[in-house]
Amino acid sequence: MGQLSGPTDPTADAHWEHNHHPRKGFFTDTSICIGCKACEVACKEWNHNPQDGNLELLGSSYDNTGALGASTWRHVAFIEQGQERIIEARESGRALVNLGMPRIGPPAPAAPAVTDLAQADTTPPDTADFRWLMSSDVCKHCTHAGCLDVCPTGALFRTEFGTVVVQDDVCNGCGTCVAGCPFGVIERRSDGSVKVATSRDEQHAKHPAVPNVGIAQKCTLCYDRLVADETPACAKACPTTSIKFGDHDDMVETARERVATLHAQGLTEARLYGANELDGVGGTGSVFLLLDQPEVYGLPPDPRVPTADLPRMYRRAGMAVAGMVAAAAVAFLGRRA
Repeated sequence: MGQLSGPTDPTADAHWEHNHHPRKGFFTDTSICIGCKACEVACKEWNHNPQDGNLELLGSSYDNTGALGASTWRHVAFIEQGQERIIEARESGRALVNLGMPRIGPPAPAAPAVTDLAQADTTPPDTADFRWLMSSDVCKHCTHAGCLDVCPTGALFRTEFGTVVVQDDVCNGCGTCVAGCPFGVIERRSDGSVKVATSRDEQHAKHPAVPNVGIAQKCTLCYDRLVADETPACAKACPTTSIKFGDHDDMVETARERVATLHAQGLTEARLYGANELDGVGGTGSVFLLLDQPEVYGLPPDPRVPTADLPRMYRRAGMAVAGMVAAAAVAFLGRRA
């Protein structure tokens, strides 16, 4: 285990000195997501994830999967907004800009002319009266990963790419990691119709067609593809380049340039999520450009891993123990005198 809070290199903390790679990550630009769910399909297909629910439209949305889960490692949310909410989002963004948050560099240079079909226009449409917010959510692969820090079996590990992966054959299904994730990403997989039993073997015996029933599951950032120098399935399938993949530092820089471009266009609601190394998770491997406050997308505004307070708790416990020892010593010596 490395640091529990503050800026750090998670790969170095995991002692990958002899097989060190630049930290990898996603930049998800929600301003150009069209909600096609190609990323969801590609993720399920590559990772052999089973169907999650009955896939009927939700009563509150055109979405049919609902949220991230043990069998849905990429999820595209559909959020409707009218003019009033758009104005509120724009005003909240102006407040962030006035405070210097998020930090941005100079406006990005003008985009080159489109020369082939592989290039796409990334200028957001004029949405003064109504807009859909499409958001492709995924595991954040936190710098300080609560799920990894609290795992009692070592089933979760930090890869040489700085990502966090569950080892299916080591996880015992205890669920401690579920409580340790501030984003509610990681879950134990069920067969979709019954609660997860305490015994992993019992669940598998009842539902052998569903793999890894009863154990924790989440996005691996396609670890098997990374070791083969391949792009994760979701990013490769995205038709609008809303999901970008690369070195984490490059992704953060690209995200900041994109925010600067949108601000220059007057879209002050654009803001970054996960790029702050001083937040409660030390920044995330998956960085997002949002067009409204994080809560609108179901994201915590100030995520914090439960293990971040351990050093302070240990210090206070140590001080308490020292005080008790000192009091006992004074009482003992006073009695002898």
